[in-house]
Amino acid sequence: EQQRLIRAKLLKPYMDSRHEEISAWNQQYAGEQSVLNERRMTNVGTFRAYLQEYLRHHPRIRQDMTLMVRQLAPDANGLPIEIYCFTNTVVWAEYEGIQADIFDHVFAVVEEFGLRIHQTPTGNDIRALAGAFSR
Repeated sequence: EQQRLIRAKLLKPYMDSRHEEISAWNQQYAGEQSVLNERRMTNVGTFRAYLQEYLRHHPRIRQDMTLMVRQLAPDANGLPIEIYCFTNTVVWAEYEGIQADIFDHVFAVVEEFGLRIHQTPTGNDIRALAGAFSR
């Protein structure tokens, strides 16, 4: 999976530097005592790094203001990822369009990182499931 992701233009610098950093750590501290002493690259960390770079290169995101992608505390619904940034417009309709485009992109690429989007089932989901079993 890492070989596939390293070909992504926005991820290559991150993947290269992270691989070097982790390799150096593992050579110095992990040794052969235990796998638990090793550091590893994760799909969640790589996804966060990708989103950060995606936003840094987005033409409608302000680069002179706070921009971060962070992992919040895990809960029963999964591991929330927060995107915090500012658009280069205050026109509400434009802002909504930019936000929608960013999340469309997130939804389109998340599976490339071995991750899934979670949404709590609604009454419609449960009715559809019940209907599928009653046929």
